[in-house]
Amino acid sequence: MDAILPIIAFSVIVGALIAFLTFGAYFGKRKSEIQSITRPETLNPNPKPASKPSAAKKPHHKSHAADKDANKKHHHLDLNTLKGHGDAVTGLCFSSDARSLATACGDGIIRVFKLDDASSKSFKFLRINLPAGGHPTALAIADDASSVVVASQTLSGSSLYMYGEEKPKADADQKSKLPLPEIKWEHHKVHDKKEIITLVGTKATYGSADGSTVILSCSEGTDIILWHGKSGKMLGNVDTNQLKNTMASVSPNGRFIAAAAFTADVKVWEIVYSKDGSVKEIVKAMQLKGHKSAVTWLCFTPNSEQIITASKDGSIRIWNINVRYHLDEDPKTLKVFPIPLKDAKGTSLHYDRLSLSPDGKILAATHGTTLQWLCAETGQVLDTAEKAHDGEITDMKWAPTTIPMENKRVVVLATSSTDKKVKMWAAPEAETSQA
Repeated sequence: MDAILPIIAFSVIVGALIAFLTFGAYFGKRKSEIQSITRPETLNPNPKPASKPSAAKKPHHKSHAADKDANKKHHHLDLNTLKGHGDAVTGLCFSSDARSLATACGDGIIRVFKLDDASSKSFKFLRINLPAGGHPTALAIADDASSVVVASQTLSGSSLYMYGEEKPKADADQKSKLPLPEIKWEHHKVHDKKEIITLVGTKATYGSADGSTVILSCSEGTDIILWHGKSGKMLGNVDTNQLKNTMASVSPNGRFIAAAAFTADVKVWEIVYSKDGSVKEIVKAMQLKGHKSAVTWLCFTPNSEQIITASKDGSIRIWNINVRYHLDEDPKTLKVFPIPLKDAKGTSLHYDRLSLSPDGKILAATHGTTLQWLCAETGQVLDTAEKAHDGEITDMKWAPTTIPMENKRVVVLATSSTDKKVKMWAAPEAETSQA
């Protein structure tokens, strides 16, 4: 028994030594592994994230350069831009001598620009502030170049204001001051609470008319009202009875009123004048039947004897309205053109607006931000500005006469847009219309 004890003691000591060496080697290895894991973070606390950020900057730089190059490109018919509007420009109109261009803006301000030279870098303008809370929707020249009628929409309904220049006082101290515009007449809730969507003015020269300016206001409802431009007197009204008006216009000589509404038919009325030149009545004259879908816009020819219509059926029609409708003679369709504007899939688009040049040769048309010029005789496309504005085109008018530009005079078309800009365009060459 005594001989066995030393053997047991030796075995325990050897076992303990082996266990110590084994666990020592294990923990030494774990320490080495932990150091190998933590060493890269310790030795390089600010690692470089490769070259990804610099690679990401390159396409951004190229895109910016491309945008700058794109901004430098202008359509060759783009003459100038009237800037400075604080909101969307909702309407515009030229004075009869084309020396002034009035604009209506969502910021509640009417600006009357002086067009001394179409190529000018800056244009002087007269500023007219509408009554608080009013949103201008349309405007028209009233009696002369210094008078403008403005349609304004508020929560209580639509209003009309005629602004005219106050006569300057014969005072030496007032010589340096320009006459300020003042309200000559005003009407409120003229179309109940319906918004006025088109406002057109023209000098009544047909028959026994006295040559005074008449103003037509068309609401988004079904009613149309005719006003005396200078006095603001209501001369008459008609109802389209077609659910909702799209627009309405009056012929250049003040004889006819035509309206595009919910249906495919266009209704035409005649303004009858008394011997003393005043408006006697407005009577129903005729209907233009032929389109298969709603008419989106219409315009009269300069001689007031024809109407051009654009429809959602993809066609443009020219109508002869110089007929003896009293004897039940119907208006005639003279020409039908397909609308040449198509989308990316080749589907025909409709025109939102039309405007015919003063000589009746060039028809300007819009769809969204696109502006096209057509030959009024053949329907052939003369030119296209696919992105005439950065926002939807809200109005379009031709200047009644040519406008000075450097050492020449040019025919000018003006367009307004939700992009807060008004652009002036030269007329394209209409030589192709001689075909």
